[in-house]
Amino acid sequence: MQLSCSTLRQFFFLRPPRLPSSSPPLFLTPRRRLPSVVRAMASVGSDDRRLSRIASTIRVIHDFPKPGIKFQDITTLLLDPEAFRHTIDMFVERYKDKKISVVAGVEARGFIFGPPISLAIGAKFVPLRKPKKLPGEVIAEEYSLEYGTGIMEMHVGAVHPGERALVIDDLVATGGTLAAAIRLLERVGAEVVECACVIELPELKGRERLNGKPVFVLIEAD
Repeated sequence: MQLSCSTLRQFFFLRPPRLPSSSPPLFLTPRRRLPSVVRAMASVGSDDRRLSRIASTIRVIHDFPKPGIKFQDITTLLLDPEAFRHTIDMFVERYKDKKISVVAGVEARGFIFGPPISLAIGAKFVPLRKPKKLPGEVIAEEYSLEYGTGIMEMHVGAVHPGERALVIDDLVATGGTLAAAIRLLERVGAEVVECACVIELPELKGRERLNGKPVFVLIEAD
């Protein structure tokens, strides 16, 4: 049976999650509750209960992937269907009327949030990947991040001049990956409307590397 895009959007984004009403998920019970390492951003309304739910599911892993790094782990957010749904919904609400035609997801966690957002707003999803992961002809940009350096690639022909693009990732830290993503898209003539992340580490001043490009985040790390 084939389903239309509108039917899929209704299924994923309008259907309420089926969660137990008597008790929260096991990993959110008081005895095993994850530490809240983020706070709601006032820019999206800190009184929004959805933000509190999202923030409560994110944990920090110290000294990962190397000593001195505090890794913001969103995999625990994915264990809570309601929090995950809230996350996607809040991005969709922001971008559904902005005429976005490209959602570019940064490997790897941008691949988690990007596809459902692109489906809901009627845009195509373009993966931005590490070297030798994309078959065929690619263009590349080097970048630096909090714990190393790397190269990001995008398929030639995936994005066309004049398209309006959204860059999505789970986190903005030093801004290196987002800056590389912006450069890739602008090299082919796309207009990067905004970057969107679940979490921001403001002390690392990643926004300063983006040449004034707007960044929308839901929550920020303490």
